[in-house]
Amino acid sequence: MLTFLGFAMIATFLVLIMMKKMSPIAALVLIPALFCVFAGKGAHLGDYVIDGVGKLAPTAAMLMFAIVYFGVMIDVGLFDPIVRGILRFCKADPMRVVVGTAVLAAIVSLDGDGSTTFMITVSAMYPLYKRLGLSLVVMTGVAATANGVMNTLPWGGPTARAATALKLDAADIFVPMIPALAVGLLCVFVLAYVLGVKERRRVGTLVLPGQVEREAAEEEEELVPAAPATSGASASISSSTSTAAAASASGAGGVGPAAGAAPSSTSAAHGSGGAATPEDGFQGLDPHRPTLRPRLYWFNAGLTVSLLTAMIMELLPIPVLFLLGAALALTVNFPHMPDQKARIAAHADNVLNVAGMVFAAAVFTGVLTGTGMVKHMADWLVGAIPEGMGPHMALVTGLLSLPLTYFMSNDGFYFGVLPVLAEAGAAHGVSPLEIARASLVGQALHMSSPLVPAVYVLVGMAKVEFGDHTRFTVKWAALTSLVVLAAGMLFGII
Repeated sequence: MLTFLGFAMIATFLVLIMMKKMSPIAALVLIPALFCVFAGKGAHLGDYVIDGVGKLAPTAAMLMFAIVYFGVMIDVGLFDPIVRGILRFCKADPMRVVVGTAVLAAIVSLDGDGSTTFMITVSAMYPLYKRLGLSLVVMTGVAATANGVMNTLPWGGPTARAATALKLDAADIFVPMIPALAVGLLCVFVLAYVLGVKERRRVGTLVLPGQVEREAAEEEEELVPAAPATSGASASISSSTSTAAAASASGAGGVGPAAGAAPSSTSAAHGSGGAATPEDGFQGLDPHRPTLRPRLYWFNAGLTVSLLTAMIMELLPIPVLFLLGAALALTVNFPHMPDQKARIAAHADNVLNVAGMVFAAAVFTGVLTGTGMVKHMADWLVGAIPEGMGPHMALVTGLLSLPLTYFMSNDGFYFGVLPVLAEAGAAHGVSPLEIARASLVGQALHMSSPLVPAVYVLVGMAKVEFGDHTRFTVKWAALTSLVVLAAGMLFGII
């Protein structure tokens, strides 16, 4: 009964948010509360929720202060050089923009924290996607999938959990997996290229007038479509082109208004994010914003490197590190109280949205765990494995990691299910190391799970509906996970 209710609750949640019948916060709260009553445990709902909130409170605190910290770092210009470098590479070509998104997300993911990766990636790329009229779900999908592959780093969480659960060395699990993970990352880049080509066909390749005719750039700066095999005369994007691009957004993963509209006027070229220059092509962040602190650039860079180093070395709990970092960043960069209040207010919307989503997710996870639904679902799935599949438990583990890490938290999967799978594999001579490595392949899909707080940072900052993101991303993330699994088996790692 609990097994059926668990699957039914998850399916109901996903269907309602993808059909946009409920907001994610409302669905995360009301649906588990209803199913808790169906399970006959409504009297314990309060205990389940409080327990869930208690477990996710450190995560909520970490995200709150991480948003403030990285928001301040973006305000003061720490990431402007990175943004300019990525935008120079992109050159207003949709294909390069999407590939640049994947590269940026993969690089920033080296810090091991999904929320910081998404904050930096979206802040850098969002203005360019809006200005070119590209689909924002392409941005969120590519960023989430790239981060999911990189989430297998030993300090990212899953590898450490697998090592702890099976009493293995994290290096023994991760190092042999590097070739398979590299293939997975290559798959993400290929996916980004394909999606970028589709976006290029939809909106066309755009260039600045300065790139076509230097003297025209001195008179006005506006986006024009590249004119292949012509004299390079500039021409404005017609309203019909904009309309056609918007209308075909769904064909490339667009979601209507969320996908933006192709820029068609000078005002579009001068939208939020600063003026475009002939040298840089596009300026994703306003180079003249009053919050810039160029004299403190190296202090802020050193503070950020120190913070990430301390996080990787686990010198203090991550929430404490971000709390201290946010307080220090605000104090040094904005010593006057009104300026500090203004910066906190500027990022309050993101803080409230993400924190609210995390605490709403606490209701969902609290009910799943407290009622025993998670345990019954895991036992049912493990019990459904045919006896003849025993010698292939590594493959089974890899396949199960996709749905289980999507519908369960990493803690639930690695500490609750993985030991059972490893025990079943050991009975048939399968090494625990192979089981542990196979358990990592589902992380590309896991990063788009509704139970991952960081994904709400991603969709919130990108102004994308969670249902749209899910509908677009799941198939590509699942494909990437299967590629990692296939590569692992091909290389004899799994």
